[in-house]
Amino acid sequence: MSPATGLNVPLLPEEQKSPVKHASVRGAVFNVSTSIIGAGIMSIPATLKVLGVIPAFLLIVIIAVLAEISVEFLMRFTHSGETTTYAGIMKESFGQVGSVLTQICVIITNLGCLIMYLIIIGDVFSGNQPEGTVHLGVLQEWFGVHWWNSREFVILITIIFILLPLVLFRRVESLSFSSFIAVLLALVFVGISSVMAIISLVGGKTENPRMIPHLDNQTTFFDLFTAVPVIVTAFTFHFNVHPIGFELGKPSDMITAVRISLLLCAALYFTIGLFGYLLFGDSIMPDILVNFDKSSGTAMGSLLNDVVRLSYALHLLLVFPLLNFSLRSNIDEFLFPKKPLLASDTRRFLCITIVLLAFSYLAAIAFPNIWYLLNFLGSTTAVCLAFIFPGAIVLRDVHGVSTSRDRITATIMIVLAVVASTIAISTNIYSIFASKS
Repeated sequence: MSPATGLNVPLLPEEQKSPVKHASVRGAVFNVSTSIIGAGIMSIPATLKVLGVIPAFLLIVIIAVLAEISVEFLMRFTHSGETTTYAGIMKESFGQVGSVLTQICVIITNLGCLIMYLIIIGDVFSGNQPEGTVHLGVLQEWFGVHWWNSREFVILITIIFILLPLVLFRRVESLSFSSFIAVLLALVFVGISSVMAIISLVGGKTENPRMIPHLDNQTTFFDLFTAVPVIVTAFTFHFNVHPIGFELGKPSDMITAVRISLLLCAALYFTIGLFGYLLFGDSIMPDILVNFDKSSGTAMGSLLNDVVRLSYALHLLLVFPLLNFSLRSNIDEFLFPKKPLLASDTRRFLCITIVLLAFSYLAAIAFPNIWYLLNFLGSTTAVCLAFIFPGAIVLRDVHGVSTSRDRITATIMIVLAVVASTIAISTNIYSIFASKS
């Protein structure tokens, strides 16, 4: 995808750097923020239950800071070379293998996120039954349980009549207004949740949140690392750094947009994490929206519950095309590197779009729990895109622009990412086998 023409130029090949039309910093802030605030925010409250308030807050800050550093690394090395893409930098540093690895990680990460969005949308409208506990969706609460408000049917209708038209835009900048609306909807979700939590706190209906982790026979020290991938995934937006950044006039504008977005998103993450934890305590679900199916006993309480869920479902509907944008371009370049430009082949463009939507739909029906997807992505492809690949580019330093401080920072970033991901993966695998034994 080119900074100038969106799908008129593939995302991954090395093309000219001169954009035809500059996007605004404000639009970039909205697009970056929308790329960050996705499915991850739904599981942030569950990480507070695992980690405790203080460690979770520190982890959010640390990962946000590392994300800003890694983006600065990516942009600096991009402008030092001859490429305008993430895969292009990796190709300059590590050859074709680096480029292919980046493509695969972007495809898996974005596709996983799109599947999670559909899962959450299904949770909102048609409910879920985690561990045998029935949580009704908005449509089921309003009209009762029918075939037409089942998860399968509702998600299918959403894809055909809402998402399909939205994924046909050709430029990232074309999505800036929808991204603005998406950010507002996220603020509505966080704002109402916070007000509900404060009211419950004043009324003495909230539980005292744990400030530090509680370790017992069921929760070990290593279990704490399973929360790390969730927050890593929540801050992984690096696949959209180049599409958004190269539509701007100056490289420094992208760094400014990223810093503003990370500050905004970190504040939103911790706010919803704290107030969500206050509202539901240890009964918090991996997807907090599932918890909002319970009425507070008043008409106003029921209305607020529905507004919270619907506002974030609409938010995800607007985020979906932004991630689909880069996903579709990456898949086209990966599968058809020698074909004409994607925008010049309407048939190929529509085929890839429809196949992606169909696969996302089937996966969302087959895997209704977002916690496992978040853990998988955050421990593998997302952590590679966010921290390991940018750090490796700095250490490789093919353009000779790394400082000693850069190399030290990159080394620390890679070591922390590899250790945390390895422990998280090992703990999850052990938990799966332990639960079956």
